[in-house]
Amino acid sequence: MYRVVDLFCGGGGFARGFQMEGFKIVLGVDNYPPAVKTFQENFREAIVFDRDIQEVHSLELLEALREPPDVIIGGPPCESFTRTNPLRKPNPLDRLYVDPLGRLVLHFIRIVGDLKPEVFVMENVPGILEGDLKICLQKEFARVGYRQIYFNILRAEDYGTPSRRVRVFISNTRIKPPKAGKRITVIEAIGDLPEPNGIYDIPNHEYVPISKRRLRKIRKLKWGQALVYYEGAQRKVYRNFIRLHPFKLAPTVMGSSRFIHPFKDRLLTVREQARLMAFPDDHIFYGSKDAQFNQVGEAVPVALARAIARTVKNFLEGEES
Repeated sequence: MYRVVDLFCGGGGFARGFQMEGFKIVLGVDNYPPAVKTFQENFREAIVFDRDIQEVHSLELLEALREPPDVIIGGPPCESFTRTNPLRKPNPLDRLYVDPLGRLVLHFIRIVGDLKPEVFVMENVPGILEGDLKICLQKEFARVGYRQIYFNILRAEDYGTPSRRVRVFISNTRIKPPKAGKRITVIEAIGDLPEPNGIYDIPNHEYVPISKRRLRKIRKLKWGQALVYYEGAQRKVYRNFIRLHPFKLAPTVMGSSRFIHPFKDRLLTVREQARLMAFPDDHIFYGSKDAQFNQVGEAVPVALARAIARTVKNFLEGEES
């Protein structure tokens, strides 16, 4: 069984996809307490480092693991690179080498270089390739021994995720494109869930409180309309509190995302939002409601993670990827 280390493991979406494909999750690293609790509870056999990755030495990981892992996965924070962040640095190189959050990418590369897995896969937003960043990343990975890397830009909805999401997966193996398939709509993903009235024992499926003022406004929204508009980088306008269209894909799920049910005048529950990211219902989230929503929105969609794991397994087994 191939062994996987998950850096910036969060609530475990990336790891869950690999686990479902037969990999063994042996270790996770994160320093966000609610996510650490979620990861520990969902991957009980894994070692968890509740630490800032900047303070984690690779020798500590090796001592805990006893032998190097076959695969390292992870999604360093994307705030430094995403266009939704109005405060991201204008110079792309400063986002990687100056911004403290952006520099965490270099620590992912550091640990990959030290542990030398057969395969690594690093997830982030496409903005991490802007300007000369792509060249810099190639140089950084080459410096630690990986001269051939691939920038796989994938759409989660192509892999059975009920929401839109474009991400880049930087790896030393090419990720196989998906076969054409039917896309899953919002109502197909959440339509079988009962109302969150406390009668049913469904984890993370509790009513999310909302103010009476917002509720009055929500009642007037039609499918696809939003309650909140905000400005990101380059003055681009983004939306939040969108009433979902039942027969379409959901918009991109983010940690700050709150969606309105297509037919009910209420917010989606954490479980409904997790369904939009293809999490199975037995993957339980811990922490406050906001912490749970953050874990869902910052995860790699499970269906996409599983498709990536399948490609990685084929590569490790010497099959065409």
